[in-house]
Amino acid sequence: MKVLGLSFGRKLMNCDIMIKEALMVLKERGHEIKFMNANDYDIKPCTGCIACTVSMMMGAKNAGRCVIKDDFPIIDDAIMEADAVLLAAPTFEVATSGLYRTLCDRMGPSHDISFRKAAIEEGVDVDKRSLKHRVCALMSAGGAITKNWTDLAIPTMYPLPMSLGMDVVDIIQYYGAMAHHSIVHNTEILERVRLLAANIADALDNFEDDDKRSLWRGDEGGLCPVCHQNLINIIEDGAAAECAVCGIRGELSMENGKLKVSFSDKEQARSRLTFAGKLEHSTEIKTRAAGPDQIPDLKARLEKYRW
Repeated sequence: MKVLGLSFGRKLMNCDIMIKEALMVLKERGHEIKFMNANDYDIKPCTGCIACTVSMMMGAKNAGRCVIKDDFPIIDDAIMEADAVLLAAPTFEVATSGLYRTLCDRMGPSHDISFRKAAIEEGVDVDKRSLKHRVCALMSAGGAITKNWTDLAIPTMYPLPMSLGMDVVDIIQYYGAMAHHSIVHNTEILERVRLLAANIADALDNFEDDDKRSLWRGDEGGLCPVCHQNLINIIEDGAAAECAVCGIRGELSMENGKLKVSFSDKEQARSRLTFAGKLEHSTEIKTRAAGPDQIPDLKARLEKYRW
């Protein structure tokens, strides 16, 4: 099967090496591998014009495609071709890098499978590869010795696989990189990378079985049983909690002095990582978003801001 390794770090530095270490394992397992470094391509920021989404809803030609002219289609096509995607991004300041976030924005609504599936079913010209199953692994690399200086990295990496509904089966949050001149000197983390690759290979071996393919294979447990992260928002005066990645609500409790969050099966089923969760969101947009003619005197109201 086809495995894409996409690095967002510097050449032959931590992210590149983690991706290539994993790809070599997968090649040994008989899979076709492809390596790309996003820094080699001209990827411009999303402008928020929403032409990609509107074109799908209106059934326009080249629906879902971005109007910005740059190298994004090259990376897009590589992801569309892949059965498995490995992503590695550096942590410059607490969260993932800006280039990674740029690709998240460019992939976002335009590649949301709830929008694309509806468009395809209506006969709109949208890339049908969007709906194929994919497995994914996320890796972050940060220099900070203290782990919590990199804790927003993995949660902020989820939006990229989220849009296409990729099954994230393993993650690595690599911190303390500044204690090593190069990751090649850190045999422990490289062994963990090889395990991640083996977990991806195992998911590919069970590709036709939905439950086995999407099975979580990582070490990290996490308070959320869907994304396996601990980024929890406390809401309603402390009476409830919400996973910041999945957007699902759970009940708070204390057991033996430890905080617990319980998420019902119903809530887990509507996670942003599931098709149902994305369908809930796209339906909300289609039925409740304001049209361009809602404010008849909009031009006059904007005049005082034209400076």
